[in-house]
Amino acid sequence: MDGKCAIDIDHVSMTYKLYRGRTFTAIDNVAFNVRPGEFVAIIGPSGCGKSTLLRLVASLEKPTAGRVAVDGRDPSEMSRQHRLGVAFQDHALLPWLSVRKNMAIPFKAADLPVDWQRVDELLALVGLSQFGGVRPGQLSGGMRQRVSIARALVLRPSVLLLDEPFGALDAVTRRHLNMELQKIWSAEAITTLLVTHGVDEALFLADKVVVMSGRPGKITRVLDVPFQRPRLPELMRSPQFHKLADELTLALEPDGTV
Repeated sequence: MDGKCAIDIDHVSMTYKLYRGRTFTAIDNVAFNVRPGEFVAIIGPSGCGKSTLLRLVASLEKPTAGRVAVDGRDPSEMSRQHRLGVAFQDHALLPWLSVRKNMAIPFKAADLPVDWQRVDELLALVGLSQFGGVRPGQLSGGMRQRVSIARALVLRPSVLLLDEPFGALDAVTRRHLNMELQKIWSAEAITTLLVTHGVDEALFLADKVVVMSGRPGKITRVLDVPFQRPRLPELMRSPQFHKLADELTLALEPDGTV
């Protein structure tokens, strides 16, 4: 990695106008950056503005103060050029289309010919080659999320944005998909920003963990994760992993230390 910023969050605030002249500040003066190829996780209590921050990077909203840049450009420009891959907790797969045809949607949205080789390559990467012809309703929740992430990567974006992609899944499936996501990230070598409630998930996957406080959302700690890659499930049972997980959990408490 070089010293450039793939994602630059420069003292960003987001305030919403409510009725009768009232306002609500979701995030306040948030600043951090993500280097090219880096995997960064954002954790924090519900309502702290994690997803709002991701939406700003995804060009789904504009900040009321500060600046967001992706590869030095406005996120809206990156979005128009289909350089942002996004996957949410809701997989958003169309139930009447097969898995392969769902994977082809980004090509059609970008008015590009479908690269079926790329589609099949990604289905193989997420271990779903044999399910290309089935519909989403025939897949498990974990399989649908893998398709969603693969679809987010199909146009070879510069940045992958993940908003609680495994939040609705059981603990065993979630841990398995953490391994899958690590494999995908390693194979694609893509800058990734993950929003999660899971401290263990953040520590296992990320190079850096950003901790946010609640209402308005502010950064209280940035942790450089010391574990080497590739990371195996046994890491989660190590004393150092538990020590850092306890520190991050404490930092999430309203009166936690940093």
